Amino acid sequence: MHHATDNQPSLLLAMAPGIAERLFTERHRARLAELSRTDPHLVAHDLTTPAPHIAAALAEAEVLFTCWGATPLTAEVLDAAPNLRAVIHAAGSVKHHITQDCWDRGIAVTSAAATNALPVAEYTLAAILFAGKRVLHAAARYRALRADHDWRAELDGAGNHHRTVGIVGASRIGRRVIELLRPFDLDVLLYDPYVDPRAAATLGVELAPLDELCTRSSVVSVHAPQLPATHHMIDARRLAAMPTGATLINTARGSLVDEAALLRELASGRLNAVLDVTEPELPPPDSPLYDLPNVLLTPHIAGSLGTELHRMADQSLDELERYATGRPFADPVHPATLRHSA
Repeated sequence: MHHATDNQPSLLLAMAPGIAERLFTERHRARLAELSRTDPHLVAHDLTTPAPHIAAALAEAEVLFTCWGATPLTAEVLDAAPNLRAVIHAAGSVKHHITQDCWDRGIAVTSAAATNALPVAEYTLAAILFAGKRVLHAAARYRALRADHDWRAELDGAGNHHRTVGIVGASRIGRRVIELLRPFDLDVLLYDPYVDPRAAATLGVELAPLDELCTRSSVVSVHAPQLPATHHMIDARRLAAMPTGATLINTARGSLVDEAALLRELASGRLNAVLDVTEPELPPPDSPLYDLPNVLLTPHIAGSLGTELHRMADQSLDELERYATGRPFADPVHPATLRHSA
């Protein structure tokens, strides 16, 4: 149950073209209009050189409701928004558009990162379980053979009973993956320099240095943030340490993996990979990643899409209701945490 407020904040939607149409159903638009003074069909795509009607809405706005493709909120943009007090981001990371100027001006920020983590974790769970069953290999071989075959002998080392899975990064997504793995008979290792043994015990995982995690794990799944310290953290040495037949899963950022080194391991057939992100984001047309039989390559779809966008809209509208009724955000973003998070 949500309630209208007598003191509705003025709100402006700011996001890339086409996003609002996918983010909001009519139910969402009705709730947006109930909780704020806004035109739910007016969407600002560019706040740097806005059209006059957008500039007028920005000058009045107390809340910006953003999503993917939002304009970076530089000092110049903020100068044109003198009444701005809060930014509600209906997506994950705010690093693209929330600047130091926002923090300096005391603007409150919230994001739907927790909600966006759910489908990424679900994708990862599916990838881990398929990796254990060697589904990519079996499907490719079945397609090639088209005949009776001793699959039990060929897949003798496959299966998900007490296989070791290494999780790199106890981010929101990493923690959700750990939670989703609990019903299965898997042994889970975790590398995260910010997690102590007590917290690891609460999560039900074994802490391990990254080198050891790579050496022991049949599946390594990357969930660390993109930071200078994490650039190519999965490098040639760590890839070489992974057991033959192991699978690397990356749903984080392509820059966390040394892709040239990974390609060498994949081309040799020694390792397998499930890659939802690459470096660059769009591999060139001649990239071997498209054709290698031991690679499942997807176009950055693990995060929210389709109906999952509506879940992010729901969380963001809940936050708008909290703001409109004078309550703090349930899931605020703090500038200090951004130094070691996505």
